[in-house]
Amino acid sequence: MTDVLAVAHHDRTEATQLVREVAHWLAERGHRLLLVAGDAEALDLSDLAQADEDFVPDLALSIGGDGTMLRTVRRVARQGTPIIGVNMGALGYLTQVEPAFLMPYLDRYLAGNATIEERMMLSIEHVGSPHRESLLALNEVVIEKSEPGHTVRLLVRIDGTDFTTYAADGLIVATPTGSTAYSLSARGPIVSPGHRAMLLTPVSPHMLFDRSLVLGPDESIEIQVIGHRNAELTIDGIRVAHLVPDDVIRCTAASVSARFVRFASHPFHQILKAKFGLADR
Repeated sequence: MTDVLAVAHHDRTEATQLVREVAHWLAERGHRLLLVAGDAEALDLSDLAQADEDFVPDLALSIGGDGTMLRTVRRVARQGTPIIGVNMGALGYLTQVEPAFLMPYLDRYLAGNATIEERMMLSIEHVGSPHRESLLALNEVVIEKSEPGHTVRLLVRIDGTDFTTYAADGLIVATPTGSTAYSLSARGPIVSPGHRAMLLTPVSPHMLFDRSLVLGPDESIEIQVIGHRNAELTIDGIRVAHLVPDDVIRCTAASVSARFVRFASHPFHQILKAKFGLADR
């Protein structure tokens, strides 16, 4: 029996119907589908709620858009669970399967006819915090100013050695997957997600040096809040901590990867081309 965990968009009624259909389809074949507790309540599918907090699924379904995919990755990445991304919105960078084709693709996966694509993640540590477990990011880590109308001063160390102090609205540390997210809007480079690298990009810097740095996966980045202004720590779009002067955030390549199920070649540059409406010539 294959245990499947579904993570679904709360505001799409079609997601509820699809979850029901998939649960029935899997049950007929001797498998089981469960929902994370919050999703089960939001979608009024309490009969499918996951009760065991230690539940380790064999497969995860992300039913929504890229935001739902990020939530799915947070739930299962440490367990190494592969994820099928079901697209319920506009063309996304992470989802691949359209709802109408989910069951045939599930059939292929259960028959062993799929590949796994691994994406680098970041491990984030709040140095000195009593919370010892590192956090994970698929897209990016952002340290930004708390107060509008002011910059924040952030000292960057690379491999433990001081690099420079940024006066900026913030700093982004992104993965190649995250190079098309917030980092892109800050004029960071677009990097093929097959690479392993860390991209350090300033947000609205008030200094002459305004370039992104592309660092290797074996390097570390430490960002220390200095001066007298506070900052906010955001990971994959979720604000997780309020930072005060002398707080330090350390970013390294995570030991685990996000694992996406792929059924066919879907070149990154073609997704990029479609997203930006680029012409053939």
